[in-house]
Amino acid sequence: MKYIIDKTSNKPAYIQLYEQLRRDIAGGVYPFGAKLPSKRLLAEESGVSVVTAEHTYSLLCDEGYIEARERSGCFVIYRESDFLSQSENITVPEAIHPGRTGGEYDFPFSVIAKTIRKVLLDRGEDILVKSPNNGCPELRQAIASYLARANGMAVKPDQVIIGSGAEYLYTLIAQLLKGRTFAIEDPSYKKILQVYSASGVKCDMLKLGKNGIRSPELAGTDATVLHITPFNSYPSGITASASKRREYIRWAEERDGFIVEDNYDSELTVSTKNEDTVYSLSPESRVIYLNTFSHTVAPSIRVGYMVLPERLMDEFEERLGFYSCTVPVFEQYILAELMTSGNFERHINRVRRKKRRERI
Repeated sequence: MKYIIDKTSNKPAYIQLYEQLRRDIAGGVYPFGAKLPSKRLLAEESGVSVVTAEHTYSLLCDEGYIEARERSGCFVIYRESDFLSQSENITVPEAIHPGRTGGEYDFPFSVIAKTIRKVLLDRGEDILVKSPNNGCPELRQAIASYLARANGMAVKPDQVIIGSGAEYLYTLIAQLLKGRTFAIEDPSYKKILQVYSASGVKCDMLKLGKNGIRSPELAGTDATVLHITPFNSYPSGITASASKRREYIRWAEERDGFIVEDNYDSELTVSTKNEDTVYSLSPESRVIYLNTFSHTVAPSIRVGYMVLPERLMDEFEERLGFYSCTVPVFEQYILAELMTSGNFERHINRVRRKKRRERI
């Protein structure tokens, strides 16, 4: 065991250590059931503090790669055989509707008001100009930079498409991947099926198990597009396990398909970092990543974005590039300022701390 911490990197040591351990667990270096080195040994051999090592193991526990056993240590619970799990019955709990946020988690109005005044002062009459078709460069750059920092997603600003909420983006995806059958989680947010059906898309509903879509359901569909909400799926509240997320990627690769990763609620987790995205785990770039600001800023902010894999960019521009952006530049400049100023991430971290305190 030898893990190297790059002290010149912008990534914190615990994130670097987490990523290296995650890679080894997924790659079988530490197989299912294996005991990981003690936190003290990990700290000594990687040159970090015990607190940093403990933080790393907490993240791996949060994301379902390992579990901590009292007085015994940490053990790997990720395994490839989870792909073939047959025992996946679930009970659907109550969940927060994706179109709403709890008042205690809303973005501070004073910060939004201050940002609006700054944009008016800095931009002046620029807020009256028509937006470029795919969105303002400032917001697309801010989103790309944020995704790199928060999710480890290598995204170019040109891959980011801005639209007025998730439902509008669903419509674009339906047109982009026209002629393919889509598979959707069952149960799922009803507007996903409604929008796709209204766009003429044939949809298969795949039953969820306790860790995500059941493996027999995935194997039995003829679909080549899989729409998933891997974190806190509505209305089930289910979060896909690490094994299941890799199963989704393998599913797409085997049938030359694509995954639509609808990540609307992933940032407001109790973890100290964002949940791993399927996009960041897909080496073949078969994932369309989709998120909105309705949860992280306010329900009235009907602004969403999707990240297209580079292999779909030319086709998107050819078939859909003529569509005008449906979000006013004023709102785009406000969101860009919230992100570049650090206020967006400070708010997310505040919500996470509050959620962690509520769990104690």
